[in-house]
Amino acid sequence: MAAEEEPQIEHLPEISFEEFSKVEMTVGQVIESKKHPKADKLLVSKVDIGGEVRQIVSGIASIIKPEDLVGKKVIVVTNLKTAKIRGEESQGMILCADKDGKLEILTSTLEVGAKVR
Repeated sequence: MAAEEEPQIEHLPEISFEEFSKVEMTVGQVIESKKHPKADKLLVSKVDIGGEVRQIVSGIASIIKPEDLVGKKVIVVTNLKTAKIRGEESQGMILCADKDGKLEILTSTLEVGAKVR
């Protein structure tokens, strides 16, 4: 019996540790969330990242209701350049994981403001 071949995993190009260390990730807590007024797939959330509240626009409305996101401790990329998404300012990114098309929000039990390394 021939051994089953494992599927090939596609990877992005390698980066150096120095490049990776430029990404700032922080535990934040969602304190408010609502549907984007102009986009069904987007949520507009206020996230406390420890001493500062950021507005973050995320394409996660298909996996969670805004009211179910409130109170969750999430992992936030906090040093992305601010972007306008469908007219709303986004000051970071809430991290999610995707496996076989199933998206899930990355959460934490650590305190708000903890740095992810």
